[in-house]
Amino acid sequence: MLLRSLLPFLALVLAAAAPAVLAAGGAVVTTPQVRAELVAHAPEGIVAGKPVWLGLKIEHQPHWHTYWKNPGDSGLPTTLEWTLPAGVAAGEIQWPTPAKLPIGPLMNFGYEGLLLLPVPLTVPAGFAAQTLDVKLRADWLVCKEVCIPESGEFALQLPVQAATAAHAGLFDAARAALPQPVPGAQATAAVQGGDLVVRVAGLPAAWQGKPLTLLPETPGVLQNAAKPVAAWDGETWSATLPLDPQRSDGPQRMPVVLTTPDAPAGLQLALQVTTPWPAVAAVAPLPALGNAEVLPPAPAALGLWAALLLALVGGALLNLMPCVFPVLSLKVLGFAAHAHDRRQVLAGGIAYTVGVVASFVALAALLLALRAGGEQLGWGFQLQSPAVVAALAALFTLIGLNLAGVFEFGSVLPSAWASARARHPLVDAFFTGVLAVAVASPCTAPFMGASLGAAVALPPVQALAVFAALGLGMALPYLLASAWPGLARLLPRPGVWMAHFKTLMAFPMFATVVWLVWVLGQQAGIDGAAALLATLVLLAFAAWALGAPSLGRKARWGFGVVSLALLAAGVAWTLPALREAPADAVQARDGWEPWSVARVAELQAEGRPVFVDFTAAWCVTCQVNKRTTLDRAEVRADFAQHRVALLRADWTRRDAAITAELARLGRSGVPVYVFHAPGAAGPIVLSEILSVGEIRSLLAGLP
Repeated sequence: MLLRSLLPFLALVLAAAAPAVLAAGGAVVTTPQVRAELVAHAPEGIVAGKPVWLGLKIEHQPHWHTYWKNPGDSGLPTTLEWTLPAGVAAGEIQWPTPAKLPIGPLMNFGYEGLLLLPVPLTVPAGFAAQTLDVKLRADWLVCKEVCIPESGEFALQLPVQAATAAHAGLFDAARAALPQPVPGAQATAAVQGGDLVVRVAGLPAAWQGKPLTLLPETPGVLQNAAKPVAAWDGETWSATLPLDPQRSDGPQRMPVVLTTPDAPAGLQLALQVTTPWPAVAAVAPLPALGNAEVLPPAPAALGLWAALLLALVGGALLNLMPCVFPVLSLKVLGFAAHAHDRRQVLAGGIAYTVGVVASFVALAALLLALRAGGEQLGWGFQLQSPAVVAALAALFTLIGLNLAGVFEFGSVLPSAWASARARHPLVDAFFTGVLAVAVASPCTAPFMGASLGAAVALPPVQALAVFAALGLGMALPYLLASAWPGLARLLPRPGVWMAHFKTLMAFPMFATVVWLVWVLGQQAGIDGAAALLATLVLLAFAAWALGAPSLGRKARWGFGVVSLALLAAGVAWTLPALREAPADAVQARDGWEPWSVARVAELQAEGRPVFVDFTAAWCVTCQVNKRTTLDRAEVRADFAQHRVALLRADWTRRDAAITAELARLGRSGVPVYVFHAPGAAGPIVLSEILSVGEIRSLLAGLP
């Protein structure tokens, strides 16, 4: 009955959980980092033997970049997957001349600003369709200080008979930026010790004597960040380039691009390697590190049935997580109220199960839809919004005040609503399940991490089935308890004790409010937390004024008008204060540094082990692990002894880079704990519920 009274408020909370969906579809996909568009150039129409070009146009936000065919020391090249009519074929990407992109100790190759990746089309003779229907799936990695994998689905319909030339200037500029072949040039290379010695003769006169940079098209051969030794000897340019110690290839013909600062495009050459290559370097073996899970470079897919089983078990274990304790109070209160009416208890258990499963599926469908629209989100995303956190704090304040007897909903609701509550008591149980999901979903129990990570990568129907299994697992203990005939014998007969028990259950609600205010303080700062507290005081005043049974009608009207006016003013004052604090406000403290992909790469290049804590203020499991394990003196001493760099990826606010890294690790929520060991084949993912023994045994395996 309590939660049905708050149904309009719950609807507002769930609506606030949905961020704006990015405009996507058709020929344009927009993200916060890039605007990508599928464009075409067919100046003579779609005719066999005539020039027909498609291209992915990428407009980068300032300081963001994507990658060349050889991305360098990190990164990934953009990939294009075409769907074309029968007989029509797409060629290879015509890569423009890239720029060098230094990042810490690494050197990458890629593009900033405006980029077009043109692709030639071959149209068969006799192509008779009225239009050429083109579909494209593009994947790109966009980086600044952090890297975010993005993708887009594009569609374009080109008229066959009419010319398509709106982007002629763009394609002309891309053609001018292509590396140019040099007929008659002689380019050779020889391996000498740990270097590749390159000699090039026959370059254009305008290039001779100028400083040149060599960019290899083949990845994994040269040390990209090393400074070469280069010189001109008449018309011949030579350079000594250090080989990569972890070299993964040894081509006899090595395509390269030469660039010089004042040239709009590079020169394309093919080095003929005249000496044998030494043996390819072996990857250093992984030191003994206990039983932690070592991820391969690409996480192995988890089967559907395994994901369903893990979700069911993880959902049941979710009831043991601290974030679910407030909802446990409401369920215990419901059992106590109807313990001796077995039919009512069973019906309530079923209604609660339906509420939990339906909410998990609805929240998962929203998550999958937003991710498909370009949002970088993960499980628990609703509590990354200060507005949602504030709304939940207000909701739990009202629940606590009602349980404490400060006001009664029967004094506030219209009589028709009050009578409807009596006729439909199962609605309360259903919305108890909805509330349980709203509060418990940010928590991650054992077995949940892998199943949720697999679910977001499955087809939508299978993904929703995994989330439904998670909800069923969470509701299963209550469903079984409601069907257990011996439940009534464990509880005393209804009496005065129930009134005291109801008041007692208000305190877990108020404790939840304290936690939510603290979370909001992490997101919006002390001003936001203070504004929310003031609004909650005014909300309590309004609830008392409108719903206190001891007040007469005139007093209720008088106090009610004043309280609603004050509450409206308080809300108007609070909303601007709920803006999120800037992400760069996070500073290193207590030995922990803010996480970034670049910082992990720097530390690994120094040969240091790295421990990463993916956490959030709204994740109660994260805070428990921090207090019981990560902040323990013996654990901190072991970290210091082994010179382990400590990085913290704070997901309290929405962070696309952290979401992307979690997805790379096969996870979709926090907590996640990752250890990068020197020389290891991949990161090591620890369990969601940390222990001192697990950390210490992990570190004991280091040399």
